[in-house]
Parts: sequence; C-alpha cells; structure tokens
Amino acid sequence: MKLRRSMLFVPGDNAAMLSTSFVYKPDSVMFDLEDAVSPREKDSARLMVYQALRHPAYRDIETVVRINSMKSIFGPKDLEAAVRGGADIVRLPKTDDAKEIQELDDCITKIEQACGRPVGETRVMAAIESASGVVNAVAIATASPRMMAIALAGFDYLVDMHTRRSRDGWEPELFYARASVLHAARAAHIDAFDVAYGDVTNDEGFLAEVNIAKQLGFNGKSLIHPKQIELLHKAYAPTAKEIDHAQRVLAAAEEAHRKGLGVVSLDGKMIDPPVIDEANAVLLAASAS
Repeated sequence: MKLRRSMLFVPGDNAAMLSTSFVYKPDSVMFDLEDAVSPREKDSARLMVYQALRHPAYRDIETVVRINSMKSIFGPKDLEAAVRGGADIVRLPKTDDAKEIQELDDCITKIEQACGRPVGETRVMAAIESASGVVNAVAIATASPRMMAIALAGFDYLVDMHTRRSRDGWEPELFYARASVLHAARAAHIDAFDVAYGDVTNDEGFLAEVNIAKQLGFNGKSLIHPKQIELLHKAYAPTAKEIDHAQRVLAAAEEAHRKGLGVVSLDGKMIDPPVIDEANAVLLAASAS
C-alpha cells in the first residue's frame, strides 16, 4: 500500500526546483514537461528532467513525469526520456479515451525493452481534462495493467464544459466529474487525485477544497506549490480517536487469528475485511504524519 496524498508539480525548466523539490517531502514529485514549459524550452527542459531522474536524491521518492500529448512533436521524445530516465510513473495529459492509454502502453513497452528496464515497471496515470474523458473514465482506468491512478484536471475540464469555478461550497460545477473519476478509480482499484488549487495565497480556500476531496474519498491532490504539502498532509492525518480505533481493530483481528477464529469482533460488532483494510490505511497515514 503506497500513500499518495500529495503530488507536487515541478516545472521541467526550473533548474532550482528540479534540484531541491525532494526536500519538501511530498509523497510524489511530478516533473512537468507540458503546460509549465514554453515550446522553445521543451528540449532543454526534457534534458534537465532526465538528469534529475537519474540523480540519487530522487531514489527514495516516487517520480512522475507529465509528458506532452503523444500527438504532439514533443510527446514521444518526452516519453523516451521519462522511461529511460527511470521515472516511476508517466502522466498522460488530456486523456479522452482508452485507446490513448493502450497506445501509450505499447510505446512504453518498446522503450523498456530497448533500454533494459523490466517490462511493466513504468506505471501510467491518466489526466482527465474534458467531458469525453469524464464519460470514458471507467474505460480509461481499466485500459492497461500499468494504470495506477487517474487525476482530474479542473481548468481544462471547466473550459470544455463552458463554465468556471465558483469557489463556493461544494463547487457543483465539479461534483459530477469528481464523482465519475473517483468511481472509475475505485472500480479499477487504482488511486484518484483531485484537482490542483491555483491560489497559493488562500490557505483557507485550499483547505476547504482539501476537505471536499478527503470526504469524497480521493487519495490526494495535485499541488502547485510546496507550501501546500504540509497543509494537505495535516488535513489528511487521522485523528487520535481514529488511530486508537484502528489499533484496536487490528489487535482484535490478530487475536482472532491467533485463536483460529473465523469471526472477528470488537465491542460486540463484527469486523469484516474492509474494516481491517481501513484500519491498516489509517495507521499508514498516521505513520507518515
């Protein structure tokens, strides 16, 4: 079980952030070769990201590369650099259907074979950024064994839907997309990431949105600034009461197993496998807080 609360965007052309982003301790670092990099800087950014991936400092943190569209002149080169550089995950932007993931899978396999990486080692995340992507979310989430997560990208999705963010309450303009992406991820048994929050000066607004994501069941959020990491991690941290209950659940399960009992109970209530799984997840989150 891998804890993925925070996925920090790092512009691929920002040498300073490429060399230091690991010190902020996000759960995953995402080197961005797409929107954060201008066309004239794409080639140099790709080289810098490749070098960062090879640096020992990133061996102990999950690395993600957001490539450009595979339909662009940059995408295939980005993919080559990401896989050969040793990225754990490739994030495909603007994913509209399952065929794009299947084609990406084939390309990654060829690169892995050519550079000596074990076939299947490179994982894939799909960014859902359109109405088509939301409608096809289940097919996208189940398109390849490489799929490990899907992420909702709010800005492009709302442009496609001819609306804008309200920043009010539960943001009704995003609710259907959030629910669809989350259900697709859960059906595919992969992770789901909520939208990035763009106003880094508004901690209150950020935390309100984090609480929405947490309540709905998202594993975490894509982040655009290091200062959001600690806020997010604290918001996702379990309470002392939740930790105590999780410990008691696992202790009861261990006692039942030791005695050879087929039924686990705690305080007169049956404890089934999903409750035990949740208890493990709570203690994992607590250990990382």
